[in-house]
Amino acid sequence: MYRFLLSRQWVILTLVALLLIPTMIRLGFWQLHRHDHRQALNKLINESLAAPPVPAESLTSVGGTIRHEDLYRRVTAKGHFDTAHELVVRRRTNANGDVGYHVVTPFVLNDGRTLLVNRGWIDSPASQTAFPDIPAPAQGEITVTGRLMQDETTAASGIKNLKGLPDRQIMLINSEQVGALLRDAGDTSAKEMLGGYVELVSPAPKGGSPELIPSPKEDSSWIGLGDINLPYAVQWWLFAAGVPLGWVILVRREARERAKAAQETSEEPAPATV
Repeated sequence: MYRFLLSRQWVILTLVALLLIPTMIRLGFWQLHRHDHRQALNKLINESLAAPPVPAESLTSVGGTIRHEDLYRRVTAKGHFDTAHELVVRRRTNANGDVGYHVVTPFVLNDGRTLLVNRGWIDSPASQTAFPDIPAPAQGEITVTGRLMQDETTAASGIKNLKGLPDRQIMLINSEQVGALLRDAGDTSAKEMLGGYVELVSPAPKGGSPELIPSPKEDSSWIGLGDINLPYAVQWWLFAAGVPLGWVILVRREARERAKAAQETSEEPAPATV
């Protein structure tokens, strides 16, 4: 009755089913891993944002890297903004999804070292080559507070680090690359560039521009992302369980149809003899 399973069509169908089962199981564990990673990151972000601010110099160093456990930690820095060497980061979006620039301004500490500060988002000007008009930050010696971030890389962000951009425009906020760019432009203070950068929280810009970068807890594109991965994992595992069940249903249906066809053939009257 089940000899049809040895046919070319059914052998291929069975092999495909056998390949789908472990593939779907692996996809389920992949989604579970993403869920666990996002939950751990959410916990880290909540703890970092709730912790009291500490001096930025205590968590980073010249040419250093930001530890994962220090991500989004609130830090303070005392010094002044160096708007003469301000940069803009291309193709960045605000909370509404509008495409524009992020404004990165070197912040020179009182000890002479420099910290990159992302002051927020501005709209794209009509010209994509001219440097945009940017509202100035507070002048003179001030204390800024912000969230500590790791240097951006193509591998982590997926953003290509394009070359040949217009003057003072960049694709990635990377302290090493920006430090080299500023030194080539004659900025002597960039010799002591601290690793990572800071997303500005305060003082807030006058007039609301540049728009401050929202924290992950305020960003609607971030909220709930960790929750969707777990249902996806369960979904893949249900699919994996459904493959053998579907295969059995197809086999039994095929067997019934073949048995019915054989019975109808055997019941046909024999031709009359002459």
